[in-house]
Amino acid sequence: MSSARPLSLLLGVCVLLTGVASCKKDTPSGANAPLRVAFFPNITHAQALVANSEGLFASQPGMGHLEVRQFNAGPAAMEALVAGSVDVAYVGPGPAINTYLKAGKELRIIAGAVNGGAVLVVKSAKTAQELKGKKLATPQLGNTQDIALRTWLKAQKLNITADAGGDVQVIPISNPDILAQYLQGAIEGAWVPEPWGARMLAEGGGHILVDERDLWPDKRFPTTVVVTTKKVLETQRSRIAALLRIHVQLTERWRADPAAFATSVNSAFGQLTRKPLPGPVLQDAFSRLEPSLDPVPSALKTSAEHAKALGFVPSDDIAGLVDLSVLDEVRGATKPN
Repeated sequence: MSSARPLSLLLGVCVLLTGVASCKKDTPSGANAPLRVAFFPNITHAQALVANSEGLFASQPGMGHLEVRQFNAGPAAMEALVAGSVDVAYVGPGPAINTYLKAGKELRIIAGAVNGGAVLVVKSAKTAQELKGKKLATPQLGNTQDIALRTWLKAQKLNITADAGGDVQVIPISNPDILAQYLQGAIEGAWVPEPWGARMLAEGGGHILVDERDLWPDKRFPTTVVVTTKKVLETQRSRIAALLRIHVQLTERWRADPAAFATSVNSAFGQLTRKPLPGPVLQDAFSRLEPSLDPVPSALKTSAEHAKALGFVPSDDIAGLVDLSVLDEVRGATKPN
């Protein structure tokens, strides 16, 4: 994501990329209905970016009619999923967990996509205690990075407020606005997904105070997962399998040649944002990303516990959230890795 203006226009807005002009539930149902797939213009949604750019989802045998919809906010995408105007989405684990616990436990995580790729970039603070009196930002209240930052600040025994007066002020603003305010010196830093961390470093200086990978066992935590609903799994299983076949192929393509895949992602990213990332920024961002079909259930459980402790969800019981049965079928019932 590189241009603040076009992306700010996308915030919370659904853009249908193939054939329909709105997100209303106005498409036919049953076998003749299109499969509607949502993702963000973000390199942490790498497989979806490439699949859309190269027409791979739509060309997959057994897919049928496909519509691709673009969002720039996890909660908006999850609202569309619950409302039935989206069938499958690439999204962060935070909104997925929140939706599962608040919307009747109908959501299902059917595959992992990307691990890692979230950092706390700051201007000058060298330690957590040096953040006292400073202002930090996250992409959205209660989103994956917001929960991570608040959990980390609490572990550092720092009081968090939404305005001036506490130890650290945390404000939720969009990623493009985070970059703008960082460049203007209005905030000390932000906990952001890539490529925003790499862009903040390249364009505004500073350093990484926390690489979130260092906070997790084996440095593995999901940044992006693939989700659908129980109903879609039951009624569109063969088409979900077709989509996951492409998802698996792209994940393996990334592993086989990371540099070439990053170039493909950047090309797709540039098509959507009209400004691809500079080579060094792309390389820096991808150095913190890992393709993964495993949604890391243990990390999801910990994330749910963090969200509950912060008061964002009423429970941390996510039993039933992960359903990898279709992924296992696609991969010959082998364990995701």
